[in-house]
Amino acid sequence: MSSLFLDMSAIQSIPAANLNRDDLGSPKTVRYGNVQRVRVSSQSWKRVIRQGVEQELGETAARTRLVPVKVKEALEKAGWPTELAAFAGAKIAASAGKKGLKTELAGHTSVLLFLPDTAIDELVAICTEHRSALEEGLGKKTPGQLLPVDAVTETLKRRTASISLLGRMLAELPGANVDGAAQVAHAFTTHASEPQRDYFTAVDDWLGEAETGSGHLDTSEFSAGVFYRFASVNITDLLNNLEDDDKTARTLLGAFADQFLMSLPQAKKNSTAPHTIPDLAYAAVRTGRPISLAAAFEAPVTAGRDGGHSAASRQAMAAYARNINRLTGDRNRTFHGQAGIDETALDGLGSSYDSFPALIDAAVAAALPAAGETR
Repeated sequence: MSSLFLDMSAIQSIPAANLNRDDLGSPKTVRYGNVQRVRVSSQSWKRVIRQGVEQELGETAARTRLVPVKVKEALEKAGWPTELAAFAGAKIAASAGKKGLKTELAGHTSVLLFLPDTAIDELVAICTEHRSALEEGLGKKTPGQLLPVDAVTETLKRRTASISLLGRMLAELPGANVDGAAQVAHAFTTHASEPQRDYFTAVDDWLGEAETGSGHLDTSEFSAGVFYRFASVNITDLLNNLEDDDKTARTLLGAFADQFLMSLPQAKKNSTAPHTIPDLAYAAVRTGRPISLAAAFEAPVTAGRDGGHSAASRQAMAAYARNINRLTGDRNRTFHGQAGIDETALDGLGSSYDSFPALIDAAVAAALPAAGETR
């Protein structure tokens, strides 16, 4: 049985920014094609995509170690004594799965959980229902099992649409793992690029007129460049995760494609405001396996006659796509199309659409009817 994929590629020019920092605060980099490129990690971009999808669908989830703390705070707000509320929060963690989840001194779980925001209310309801048992067990050295394991575990294992899309790793709870349907690549500049250093000062507004100097001075790093970005959604896996709910899959696939194009990591946004959108978007529906066009930029793009890298990057991607189409004979590709700022369509990238929404709608419409034949 062949899987079905929606591939998304984008060329995006980003001015001075530091979207994704390393442990020293510098923009992340990667060496590719024997030159250094600026990089934005998949994790960084995937997080803002997830948050955008959740906001669009009105269904949020949280990746957190604070479940016991949040349960405690909610119970305190409901009038529970602090000691009893803290005990209940700890018992929630201890009642998850056969062995429970380990907690640390601050009441945090030792592992990150990924669960719907609504789960906290459900866990509070479980504690409220079993308050008398919790009161009896408070202060005992071995209080025993005070909360229903199945109810707590099922609440922590519950999914949202974004969990079905992006997956969840939680080995401590059998059955909680979800293989994500979406893959997001690290973005990298299509050309050679290195971080640059910025020396800055802040003026002390209350210094006297005769006083000189600054109230603060420091250096920071930033980068600028034209990025190639790629993501792919295994629609077959997405439908399996959604228990063949085609309507939700269609909505979720469209939301993911939209957020892939329109989202931007928010690091240092107030001091750089790098709010660009892609110059070019390319979507392809394929069976068998996804195909990234990243290798189009293994040889770094050089500036074109206009002095920039954007137009040259769009042309390089289109030229590489033409060669890939020739090599594969267009096998297993049921749709491809483009939307970009060029006045004429780029040969090799399929049909041209006036807007990103039009491209996404066409790609989703092409993908989901075929999904019924391939899954």
